[in-house]
Amino acid sequence: MSVAPWIKSYPRGVRWDAELTIMPVQQILERSAAKWSDNPALNFMNKKILYRELNDLANRAAKGFQKLGVRPGVHVGLYLPNTPHYVIAFFGVMKAGGTVVNYSPLDAEKVLEHKVEDSETDILVTLDLKALYPQMGRLLGRTRLKTLVVGNLAEMTPAPESVRAQMSHNGETVAVPKDNKHVTFDELVNNNGEYVAFPVADLRESVAVLQYTGGTTGLPKGAMLTHANLSSATAQYVETTHTEPQLLDEGRERILAVLPPFHIYALTVNMLLGMRIGAELILHTRFDAAAVVKDISEKKVTVFPGVPTMYVAIINYPGVEDLDLSSIKWCASGGAPLPLEVQKRFQDISGCRLAEGWGMTETSPTGTFTPLEGAVKPGSCGIPIPGITIKFADVDDPSRYVGLGEKGEICIGGPNVMRGYWKRAVATKEATTKDGFLRTGDVGYMDEDGYVFIVDRTKDMLLCGGFNVYPRIIEEAIYQHPGIEEVIVIGIHDDYRGQSPKAFVKLKTNSSPVTLEQMKDFLKDKLGKHEMISALEIRDALPRTAVGKLSKKELYEEEARKRVAQQ
Repeated sequence: MSVAPWIKSYPRGVRWDAELTIMPVQQILERSAAKWSDNPALNFMNKKILYRELNDLANRAAKGFQKLGVRPGVHVGLYLPNTPHYVIAFFGVMKAGGTVVNYSPLDAEKVLEHKVEDSETDILVTLDLKALYPQMGRLLGRTRLKTLVVGNLAEMTPAPESVRAQMSHNGETVAVPKDNKHVTFDELVNNNGEYVAFPVADLRESVAVLQYTGGTTGLPKGAMLTHANLSSATAQYVETTHTEPQLLDEGRERILAVLPPFHIYALTVNMLLGMRIGAELILHTRFDAAAVVKDISEKKVTVFPGVPTMYVAIINYPGVEDLDLSSIKWCASGGAPLPLEVQKRFQDISGCRLAEGWGMTETSPTGTFTPLEGAVKPGSCGIPIPGITIKFADVDDPSRYVGLGEKGEICIGGPNVMRGYWKRAVATKEATTKDGFLRTGDVGYMDEDGYVFIVDRTKDMLLCGGFNVYPRIIEEAIYQHPGIEEVIVIGIHDDYRGQSPKAFVKLKTNSSPVTLEQMKDFLKDKLGKHEMISALEIRDALPRTAVGKLSKKELYEEEARKRVAQQ
């Protein structure tokens, strides 16, 4: 492969070899608080917190955490939705010298218990919500978890008493014991904010966040993301968004933060990038298409990072064509492949060019970006972001790299790539090439202009009658059907071929059901014979991960159970 073929595809003013300033993560907030002290940093249910107020609250949280024993080497869990509590606690832990461990509110209790023990979390922040507190309350005394800091969602709203009463009436909150194992969020921040600042010893070695992977095969592993990793990733995004045609103006942007902050994409793109450029983060606790399009239209949102399922919901929202979404100047899709039909439709509605990127937990999560000028390359997730080099390893012989245009496992190197897996030296070694690149498990290729095309995950590749079949290719073809809203393709057992593709689809509202034979007829000029689906199942809804991505895991498990029952 020629050296960095993607550089010739870079937009004007963006440099691959740009200087990426690294810093302790807490400085991202501190610098913006000094520069834009009276600008709104957070907007939650129409209550605004200014940058100087947010920095002061983080200082107070830092002192509160230090009273609980937080210092360098101490891990603090955050088990929170998208509320100001998360942002305050996150930067409070950073200032106190600790390490954040992110917990997903949709994790099974077995996974939560594993993360507590594996990450060595003794202190954890959560809310008194019925959907959150009971799970962690049960882990007190059963695990190494010793202290819960418990907030109340209403305390961050413009009318706390009425919101608290309404939530209690609806059964959304639970009573929290008053004992030495519990601290209220108000108690945590009720101090003068004079904490002890611990200098970060080594930005490239000091772990800021333990970010657990999805755990699609077995229990999840913790990716060690350093201060250098996260600040580099933030700087990479800044480098690609500081020029026309979609310039992000420092101190003037409004970011609709719907993605949950416990996910690396939202942590970096929404929170850290948002804080870095002095943006106002409009927080939503969950994705609701009606609330999202309303806020975009009325609050003149300028930045909207999302995942494909969110864009699907928006383009199918009744009457969306009549709403004004023209304030959006930068929108991006990540976390999963973006169907071409969805991309085109959203661009038609909003007038904003929807850029697809690729990354992963282990890369903080930068990887590729799509230039917002020049030719569109359908199906590509873009070119390597500044500071990143991508190579492709032979799927059958990972010790050698393949050339341009040849399919291989994507291997990535850059300042954003994790230090390794927490307490998993063997797993870290297995995921690293001999020359120090991270093996991603994604299969793809790069064209002569440096654009990356992801074909599939190595573990998702199907072997059908001796042919390699990639589910994403089939999914892209099915998305072209006018009646299909969402699709997942997996491999099922086939006595003759070994495996064969099965499609699970969700129909658009008011669309007529489609039979397997009708779908095959529709696909016959779009797929090879070896790629043709053998089964079709219509569902009212398709399974999703905690962050809203379509999930194959549950469907594979269902098919496995069916096969056992039939034997």
